[in-house]
Amino acid sequence: MQISSIKTIAELSQLNGRVYVHLSTDELAEQFMQQAEAEGFTFGDGVKPTERYATAVMAVNPDHTINYVGATGHIAFGAGVKTVSRRPLIRCSYLGTSTSIFPR
Repeated sequence: MQISSIKTIAELSQLNGRVYVHLSTDELAEQFMQQAEAEGFTFGDGVKPTERYATAVMAVNPDHTINYVGATGHIAFGAGVKTVSRRPLIRCSYLGTSTSIFPR
C-alpha cells in the first residue's frame, strides 16, 4: 500500500512501523481526533479522542489506539530519525477528511 493513497487512519495504523502524524493546525487536529473516534480509535486508557486535545504530533498504533508523542518523539520526528523503538519511523501529515493522509 502506498502511503499517498491512504484515506483512513485505520489504513495508516496497519503500516509496518511507528506512525507519527503531524497536525499542522488546530482545525486539522480537531478533524483528526473526530476521524479517529469515528473509526473506533481510543487512547490506550479507553478515552475517546474527542475528549482530549491533540498535540502537533500524534502516534497511531495497530491496536486502534492513539497516543501523545513525548519530547523525544517530537525531536525524532523533526530530526529525520529513521527508527523509534527499533521500528521504522513513518512520518506523515494529516490533511483532513476530504483528502488523503500523505508522507511529510
